Amino acid sequence: MKEPEDIAALRLRLHEFQVEHRDLDEVIARLTQAPPPRDQLMMQRLKKRKLLLKDRIAVLEAMLEPDIPA
Repeated sequence: MKEPEDIAALRLRLHEFQVEHRDLDEVIARLTQAPPPRDQLMMQRLKKRKLLLKDRIAVLEAMLEPDIPA
């Protein structure tokens, strides 16, 4: 069983990742609507960071979910 402090730290980190993911989503949407020329390299980096955050969010959510007996 995880300690309450560990769980709280995981939840805090999860929240931080979720906020950053949402912020990146907004930035990408605004940049997509901007008239050309767009900085394609920056867009690619932002999308890559967003995918990385999505993966980390999934890992943390799995860590926080209680084990369900089969």
